[in-house]
Amino acid sequence: MTAIPFDLDLLAELTEVGGVPGYEDRVREIVVRELEGTVDRLRTDAMGNVVGTIEGDGDCSVAVAAHMDEVGFMVRHVRGDEDGFGFVELDALGGWDARVLKAQRVTIHASDEDIPAVIGSPPPHTLDTDDRDETPEVKDVVVDPGLPFEELTTRVAPGDLVTLVQSTERVGETITGKALDDRVCLFAMLEAARRVTDPAVTIHFCATVQEEVGLRGAHALGVDIDPDLALALDVTVANDIPGFEDGEQVTELGGGTAIKLKDSSVITNPKLHGRLRSIAETEDIDYQLEILPSGGTDTAGFQQTAGAKPVGAISVPTRYLHTVTETAHVDDIRATVDLLEAFLETEDGTYDYTL
Repeated sequence: MTAIPFDLDLLAELTEVGGVPGYEDRVREIVVRELEGTVDRLRTDAMGNVVGTIEGDGDCSVAVAAHMDEVGFMVRHVRGDEDGFGFVELDALGGWDARVLKAQRVTIHASDEDIPAVIGSPPPHTLDTDDRDETPEVKDVVVDPGLPFEELTTRVAPGDLVTLVQSTERVGETITGKALDDRVCLFAMLEAARRVTDPAVTIHFCATVQEEVGLRGAHALGVDIDPDLALALDVTVANDIPGFEDGEQVTELGGGTAIKLKDSSVITNPKLHGRLRSIAETEDIDYQLEILPSGGTDTAGFQQTAGAKPVGAISVPTRYLHTVTETAHVDDIRATVDLLEAFLETEDGTYDYTL
């Protein structure tokens, strides 16, 4: 089995911590810790974005972005009977397929404590045919913390956050866990920031917020930083499993890092993605091309916010997105770090990306 060529402990720390859109505090603490001593300047803003800047020799600036938030929930209601158990109802933060939520463990992040809980699933032999065939929705999900209603109302309130619970582990040639979207790319960005020395351009390493609810942090940073070029890092679909035709796979695990051509929010700059391909071939970095039919990334957030900007994206192929078993290949993670590093080391501000 291939040795893991990167810091799995840091990746596990990043993925296992909770951080839903707008409440990325715990992730932000890790990012700030890891960037301190690596960058020349480090700041946060009123939305919670983190920007670590390495000053270059020239006037050109490049933004590299990966988002900190994961899909999760906000408590919308605490219900129950006075002498019985209490239960929690949820509002979604980000895109969920409610079918994957049954029988999951969760953490309720209350104001001053974390409370373990489960999402219940009635035994199948107690359901009638209509119940079995019904497609669930997040509003129908009930969280069971195993606490009396009266006690629960003193510990949990509307507005508290909820995240799924899962450890991050190696499974064969892959890494699996929750929140690889997008913490695996956040990890890749931090690794590249450590490797890049004496760049010709100023590089802003951006850990963004609220991507899962509309690319909001990237839109703000596009104005605040106003980079000359932006490169986003995110996971992408890998439907390389039984049940999908070749054309539906988008990417495959083990095929290398993915260079994005388009998704539903952006068409990347042809000269920029062409340069990424050329670098990968020169440096013998395995890569594949990504044409994603639906879904958007921070790439689009930077494209127009402060005028027309060349944008590109590097993606980590990942199976089972927005579940607790998101899965990426060890070699693809390494290839993503290698391509990002090579791009930043060779970007000198002289490349013409105008079309």
